[in-house]
Amino acid sequence: MTWPVGRRRDDGEERAWLRGAPPPRWVRWLPVVLFVGLCALQAATESHLELGFLLAALPPLAALSYGPAATALLSTLIVLVLALPSAHFGRPGNSDVLTVTFVSVLSVLIAWVRSRRDEQLVTVRTVAEAAQFAVLPPLPERVGSVRCAGLYRAAQRGALVGGDFFDVRRGPHGVRAVVGDVQGHGLSAVGTVAGLLGAFREAVLDQPDLAGVAARLDRRLVVDAAQEEHPELFATAVFLEFPDDSPVVRVLCCGHPHPLLLRAGRVTELPVAPGAPLGVGVAGLEPPEPLTVGLRAGDRLLALTDGVTEARDAAGRFYPLTARLPGYATEDPAALTDAVWRDVVRFAGTVRDDLTLLVFAPDTPAAPPSERNVNVGP
Repeated sequence: MTWPVGRRRDDGEERAWLRGAPPPRWVRWLPVVLFVGLCALQAATESHLELGFLLAALPPLAALSYGPAATALLSTLIVLVLALPSAHFGRPGNSDVLTVTFVSVLSVLIAWVRSRRDEQLVTVRTVAEAAQFAVLPPLPERVGSVRCAGLYRAAQRGALVGGDFFDVRRGPHGVRAVVGDVQGHGLSAVGTVAGLLGAFREAVLDQPDLAGVAARLDRRLVVDAAQEEHPELFATAVFLEFPDDSPVVRVLCCGHPHPLLLRAGRVTELPVAPGAPLGVGVAGLEPPEPLTVGLRAGDRLLALTDGVTEARDAAGRFYPLTARLPGYATEDPAALTDAVWRDVVRFAGTVRDDLTLLVFAPDTPAAPPSERNVNVGP
């Protein structure tokens, strides 16, 4: 579950064989190797050692990884070898041939059923992945003047979309981004995520400021909550805006962890004014004041969900992102997200919550910004 740039991860590993992946090569070769080995051993011992009963285990083993045709071919070859007196497998008249024949027929039937189920599972998985990618498409490497990279991990095994959401879009007012976390996680939150992302993509085009974008998403949640059995539906989110005409970033926070600024090897948590979470009627409250931060060449902005900072080790300690981040400072945003992910996995072992980390590297001139803004860092 990985993207070229915006990585979706399950447990940091590819799907295992027993979780739907094709069997490894050694499993496919195992029945053949055992068959050849038993034949060679029986030929070497002749009638001193009877190994015919062991051949009965090979057809079921073949059914685990072969189709019905290949299983039938191997099973037929085993029955023929058992029936040939020159092969020295057993004695004429014993029950080995009948037993292996019966097991072989059952194995071919099992291989046929397994193949049909595998085809159905592949189809279902393909449709599910297409639907989830439509909700949360891969993060582009560049949006306007901003380079982007990120990682995304859904807490529920096998799911590509969970309770976290993000998007980066260019509109009339520059490049705008959102990173958020809805109540709950896993597939139960996908519907809410889809509604919020749809509202964000519309708001980017017609809202003049970030407060208007936040209000649009808040209204979406309020309307959805009115139709649910649990009206306490809410989400936290942080919004970023990179104007085309000024080297600054504007940040608005709605109950979400604050973004981080990585500048010259130092990490600063941006002092964004706190705002109410989405879904509690933000449109009827005093909107939070956006923070405007002047950017310099080489600055990196990180927006994340609490799945990163709340990852715990065996002793229950939280992952110290701000302390470890300077050690992974790099010009390449994708390399930065990779380094943080590997460190989180080493620290926590298993990450059990939805996790999102986005890195933004705006193309910023060395000249100071012309408008009044907050300068952070040295």
